[in-house]
Amino acid sequence: MHTELLKVVEILSAADFAVTVYPTKCRGDATEYVLKLSQNDYDTLVVCGGDGTLNEVITGIMQAGLDTPLGYIPSGTLNEWSSGLKISRNIETAAKDITKGKKIKLDIGKFDDKYFSYTASFGAFTSASYSAPQDIKNVLGQAAYFFEGVKSLANIKPYKLKLTHNNGSIEGEYLFGAISNSLSVGGIVKYDKSAVELNDGKFEVLLIKNPDNILKLQPIVDGILKREFDREGIVFFKTDSLTVETKESLSWTLDGEFAETNGEFKVNNLHNAITFIVP
Repeated sequence: MHTELLKVVEILSAADFAVTVYPTKCRGDATEYVLKLSQNDYDTLVVCGGDGTLNEVITGIMQAGLDTPLGYIPSGTLNEWSSGLKISRNIETAAKDITKGKKIKLDIGKFDDKYFSYTASFGAFTSASYSAPQDIKNVLGQAAYFFEGVKSLANIKPYKLKLTHNNGSIEGEYLFGAISNSLSVGGIVKYDKSAVELNDGKFEVLLIKNPDNILKLQPIVDGILKREFDREGIVFFKTDSLTVETKESLSWTLDGEFAETNGEFKVNNLHNAITFIVP
C-alpha cells in the first residue's frame, strides 16, 4: 500500500498539485480531520479507501459546509458507489482520472443527523457489511459479506414499520429495506442504469415484505435478482424524503457502517449537495 500511495502522490504532484497526505488513525478520524478545514485550505480533497472512509469524509464536508471538490480512489471491498460513477478500481488510473476529470454535483442522503452517499439499509444481510472482520474482507473480498450474511440467517426477523413518502404512506412487516442512491446495494440488489440518476434529487426505495408463507420468499428473491420489482412481496418507489416510524430498535447500515434508530426519524435527499470528480 505504501508503494501505491507514493505512486498516487507522484501522479497528483505531476499535475501541479501540492499534496498533503493524512493517514487516518481510527474510525471517525477522517470526519474529525475534515471538520478542522476551511473552504480555502485545499482546492481538492482526495479519499483513498473504502466506502466507510468515503462516508466519513462526506460527513465532514456536509457538517463543515464545504464545497471543496472531492475525488475518490477506491481501495475497499465493495466500493459500490464508485462503480456507478465509472471510477476505476485501478489505483493509478483513478488518480490520473482525478487530475483530468470533470466536476459534477451529486445527491447526498441525510439520515436523521447522519449522512450517507449511496445507501441506508436494514434487515436481512445488512449487518454483514459492518460485522465481517476486516482481515477476512481483505482475503475473501465481496464473498466475505456473503458468508457473514449466511451466519446471520437464523437471526432474520420482520420489522413492523410505517413509511411516509411523497405519494402517501405504507405500513407493514418487512424483512429488508434499502433507501439508496446507487446502481447497486450490497452487491445483491442491482438497478438498471436507466432507472437510477445519482443527481435527480430522489432516492430509490426497495422493501421486501414478510411473506405469510416461506414458499413465497423464493419468487421474491428471484424478482430481486432479475430486477423485476413489480412482483408480489416487493415494494419499490422513488421519493425525495421519507419518514420512518417503528416501535422497536432498528439496526441500519449507512454506506457499510452501523447505525441504530428508535422511534420516528426522517431521511432526506440533499439535492446536488456535493461536488464530485468523475472520469
